[in-house]
Amino acid sequence: MSAATLIGTVGGVGYLRPAPGTWGSLAALPLAWVLHQMGGFPLLALATAGAYFAGLWATRVMTAGQADHDPSEIVIDEVAGQFLALWALSLPAWLHGLDISALWPGWIAAFVLFRLFDITKPGPVGWADRRGDPMGVMLDDIVAGLFAAIGTALLAGLFHGVLGL
Repeated sequence: MSAATLIGTVGGVGYLRPAPGTWGSLAALPLAWVLHQMGGFPLLALATAGAYFAGLWATRVMTAGQADHDPSEIVIDEVAGQFLALWALSLPAWLHGLDISALWPGWIAAFVLFRLFDITKPGPVGWADRRGDPMGVMLDDIVAGLFAAIGTALLAGLFHGVLGL
């Protein structure tokens, strides 16, 4: 397996069926937990940027000369987007010295919202996806991750702040 394929498929996770994008997002969860445990939010943020740029390169290599600009086995984009969605948990946990594992409802919300935005591709997510190039492959998941992070933070504010739960 080439380096580009190893990165693009996240070590072969992209070959799992059905729904390889969901498998890629699921694979990101324990990776994000380990990164946060090792270095807090700063390490997760660096890993997000690393996954984005490595994914951009891997996608360029894997799709060069092919008609399909976004083959389903490329799931590094889901990992980068899911990492970004989890910033809504990692940053406050890191800032306040909280155990990120205790924020388990947020993990569920970040995962579900990310998958929802990645699959339905509303507004800017769909625009990025329609670019039809490696940048679009990566960017649509980054935008979906940003939407999911915002949604997760809003849900946390609603449940903890407004409802006092």
